[in-house]
Amino acid sequence: MSNHVPHRDHDRGLEFDLSTLMSRRSLGVLFGAGGAAAALAACTPGGSGNGGSGSTASTSTSAATESAASSGAASTTASPSASPALTRAIAECGVEIPAETAGPFPGDGSNGPNVLAASGVVRQDITSSFGTGSAKAGGVPLTFTLTLLDNANGCVPLAGAAVYAWHCDREGRYSLYDPGLASENYLRGVQEADANGQVTFTSIFPGAYSGRWPHIHFEVFESMSNATAAGQVLAVSQVALTKAACDDVYATPGYEDSVANMKRTTLQNDNVFRDDGGIYQLATMTGSAATGYTAGLNVTL
Repeated sequence: MSNHVPHRDHDRGLEFDLSTLMSRRSLGVLFGAGGAAAALAACTPGGSGNGGSGSTASTSTSAATESAASSGAASTTASPSASPALTRAIAECGVEIPAETAGPFPGDGSNGPNVLAASGVVRQDITSSFGTGSAKAGGVPLTFTLTLLDNANGCVPLAGAAVYAWHCDREGRYSLYDPGLASENYLRGVQEADANGQVTFTSIFPGAYSGRWPHIHFEVFESMSNATAAGQVLAVSQVALTKAACDDVYATPGYEDSVANMKRTTLQNDNVFRDDGGIYQLATMTGSAATGYTAGLNVTL
C-alpha cells in the first residue's frame, strides 16, 4: 500500500483549479417553494430519487420513499403540479442520509494519499487518471447523480456544496492504494452542486469485492473552497447499488470475481448497510449491461 501523493511539479492543487472557474455559487442559496419545484422538476432521470430495484427504464418508488412517507418525516408537501421526482424528493427529505465510514482508501489525506490537493480533480468524467496517471478504468458505463437537499431550510436544493466521490474498479481495486495503482487516481473526482443541488459523475460500474456490497463512497463539503483535507465536511456516506443491476453487469466479461463475492454478501450482512439494509442509500437505477446504467440518490443533509 503506497502513500503516493501527486507530483508537486505537475499538480498545482484544487485552489488553482478553483481560480479558473467562471463563477462560484455560495452554500445556502435558498429557493422559494416554487423555485425548488422548478429546479427539481428538471432533475435527470438518474437523479430522481432513492431506492428502486429494477434494471429497466421503468423506475419504481423505493422502500425509502414509502418509509419516509408513511412515517410523516417530511415536513413539506408538494404542490398539485409537482413532478413525481419532486414529490419523491420532498417525501424523502425528512430522513437525513446515514453517516458511514470513508473506508481505508479515501484518498482525501486522512489515510495517506490526498487527491484533493491535485489539479484536475474537479471533473465530471472520472473513468481516467489525470496528472501523472495514465490508466483508464474499464467496465460497463455508469452515470450517477446525487441530489443534495437542505433539510434545515425546507428541503430546498443545496446549491454550491461540493461532492467528492470515489469507488473501486471492476476488479475491486482502489486507485492510489492497491498494488500497481499507487500512481493512478482514476474513479475519483470533485464537483460543485448546481442550482438543482445536483452533481453527476460519468464512471464505470464498480466490482464487488469480498466482504462488501457494491457501493460508491462520497463526501459532501460546505463549498468548493472547502473541498480539502482540512475542509468542513457536511456528510460522509455511501451509495448502495441494486442487486438486479449488479447481477446483470456481473454476468459480463471482466466482472468474474464479483459473481462469487456477491453470493456471499447481502445488504443485511454488509458491514456498512446492515443496520437498516441500506434503505436510505439504495440508488434508483435504470439501464442494462449492454447500454450502461444510470443511478440516482437523494442526499438529505
